[in-house]
Amino acid sequence: MVTTTSRRARGVRGAFAGALLAGLTLFTSAGAAVADDPSASASPGDEGPGPTEAGTTFRTATALQQGQSGTAQASAGDYLYWVFPADTGQRATVKATVKLPESEARRSGSTWQIDVYDGLRRRQACQYGHQTRKAAADASSVELSCVLRTVRSWSEPWANDPLPGSYYVRLTVVNLPANDLGLPFEAEVRADVVDAGGAHHVDGALAEPLVPGISVTSASAAPKASAGEPEDGWASGWWTTRWLWTVGGGVLAALAAVFGYSLTRGRGRPAHVPHGL
Repeated sequence: MVTTTSRRARGVRGAFAGALLAGLTLFTSAGAAVADDPSASASPGDEGPGPTEAGTTFRTATALQQGQSGTAQASAGDYLYWVFPADTGQRATVKATVKLPESEARRSGSTWQIDVYDGLRRRQACQYGHQTRKAAADASSVELSCVLRTVRSWSEPWANDPLPGSYYVRLTVVNLPANDLGLPFEAEVRADVVDAGGAHHVDGALAEPLVPGISVTSASAAPKASAGEPEDGWASGWWTTRWLWTVGGGVLAALAAVFGYSLTRGRGRPAHVPHGL
């Protein structure tokens, strides 16, 4: 009787364990299906419309996701700030549209500008684009753009290279008659980021030396250094001191490895080995 009861208890425990395992498997499969569903993992920029206000300082800058647009209504003379992230290898393009009331735009010769700063609040240069523009006499909007340099993974302490982190966008009017201060306008800002890849990375090497003009040497003249060129030639070719240090370091590392191996092998053998062994 005890044996039958024990078997029944084990059977009940086994059935309970099987049911629990089946439930966990079903729950895990459902979670994986939800995770794989594209509609369940929309990017932050697709969650809906962007913010409808902007900050007035670096500290109060409105956050934007990559590829998201932000709008704001303000008065001419105000500083508007947004902030967005950019990572290594990415190149950001910032676009801004300033919309003015049609009647006000025709009588106002306002000039608008966007500036981009990194997380250390260093102003970043635009590779190209229309960073500053004046409102045309017959236009009610001004289009601005700034294409930043590709974000690098490292930089010298004294350099101003773009590094991974936050980037602040500042929009303001830089030229406006005094009686037009407070002119209402609507702004729209968007930051698009693309992976530039290795084609836009730099390694600190110059293809050609930076010299004024072009050095020309007559073919009939005796070989000699061109004007503005060192007697031993430029050192910015493929053979540089970097190669010398690299090869020298490799040789030293190989010698150190051989020497260490010989020491280790010598210490592993007995100091006195009987003759004939």
